[in-house]
Amino acid sequence: MRKATQNDREKVVTILLKAFKKNKSVNYIAGKEEEKIRYLMEYSFENCINMGEVFISEDGNACAMIQFQDKKKFSWKSTYLDIKLILKTIGLGNIPKALSRESFIKKHYPKDPFTYLWFVGVSPEKQKNGFGTKILRHVLDYSKTLDRPVYLETSTESNLPWYRKHGLEIYTVSEKFGFPFYFLKTA
Repeated sequence: MRKATQNDREKVVTILLKAFKKNKSVNYIAGKEEEKIRYLMEYSFENCINMGEVFISEDGNACAMIQFQDKKKFSWKSTYLDIKLILKTIGLGNIPKALSRESFIKKHYPKDPFTYLWFVGVSPEKQKNGFGTKILRHVLDYSKTLDRPVYLETSTESNLPWYRKHGLEIYTVSEKFGFPFYFLKTA
């Protein structure tokens, strides 16, 4: 694994676009249009490059994006990215829905510093071959060196055994968004 750079942006965005195209949580915010999901991934990439880390496997088949919520600071660039996200993905009419979702999620985070695993994905044609496990282990090990627990949420129930296998535990489940939404953290 290595830290991604701006040169890896298109590869990371494409992996996540393909991996999350039918994800309930992503579709809740971005809808099902590929262009909107693509921009969500571009937005996430830029945010994680600026306030976290983006990792990509050496073979370019898997990636992960993490954020450090405690390092978020106001900047004109982040405001610009937020406005573009609204215009290109969320839509003006969905702002209250998106803000409500983000507020609800943040209420479930700890006050102490932690690593937020925003996205972890593998190219669909390479899934079930250990690529996801390698990138997840890298994130978990990296966070351990920073003395930070890892937090994430998922709407993909079939991924729960995989997360549990790697030491993450469910601490809350919600149906607030019309589907099961699982909050996980390292034990």
